[in-house]
Amino acid sequence: MVTFSPAQVCVKIGTAGKGKCNLPAFNMLVRAFLAGVYIAMGAALATVGSTGVAAVWGAGLGQFVTGALFPVGLIIVVLTGAELFTGDAMFAPMSLLQGQIGIGKLVYLWVVVYIGNLIGSVFMAFLVTYGPYTAWDAAGVATVTAFGTRAIAIGAAKVSYTGAMGILSCFFKGILCNWLVCLAIFLALAADDVISKIFAIWFPIMAFVASGFEHCVANMYFIPAAIMTNGFTGNTVANLNWVGMWTNNIIWATLGNIVGAVIFMAIVYYYCYKSEICALCEAK
Repeated sequence: MVTFSPAQVCVKIGTAGKGKCNLPAFNMLVRAFLAGVYIAMGAALATVGSTGVAAVWGAGLGQFVTGALFPVGLIIVVLTGAELFTGDAMFAPMSLLQGQIGIGKLVYLWVVVYIGNLIGSVFMAFLVTYGPYTAWDAAGVATVTAFGTRAIAIGAAKVSYTGAMGILSCFFKGILCNWLVCLAIFLALAADDVISKIFAIWFPIMAFVASGFEHCVANMYFIPAAIMTNGFTGNTVANLNWVGMWTNNIIWATLGNIVGAVIFMAIVYYYCYKSEICALCEAK
């Protein structure tokens, strides 16, 4: 197995960021749609696989099982070249710091990819709501399954951030989440074989999910799936609606994710390895 140095990885990130920013808009949107779907696939697996675990093994192991299953989504994203906003929140700034793109390209990438991720995530939420989260009788009447009940509980927890301190908590969890997500991508780029990339991704992603951090794209699936599934119960859950989805989670998780990627990954690593990065760029 070949491993690349941190400076080499930073150059790879900058070059890849430039390539991402130069994609045609519809191509970028399709790749982003796929990334939203893939992250939702991991989230759906984590939801189903963790159902009932906490009641038997305790909350800690329940969280671990959720975290252990979720990484399949990012593994698919990385290995297929799909466009994920949280990763691109590191790629584009690193490219900008290396002078390969301007701020306009960064905004273009972030906006298109964010929209594509949202479409893909909600699309999967719809499919799963009418799939494993509900059971249907011959008359077409739906009953929420155990998996659906688990999905509602996850979504309800994610929109429970209220008040200034609740919002700050969500923001901080967003920072920590994307710091780990971008570290997973960074480590994957340090390896050149598939198995090493999978292991490099699995550990940080398991850590962020098991720790209860907040990922804006994952939440674009978790919360809509909970909203749609809860619609079959007739129950009212505080803030579990399309407005609460944004005001009680996704806005603050997104801002935290951006800070985690831009400051703690792109800027910090560029600062730490600037001389080596510049030397590698000049040698190209």
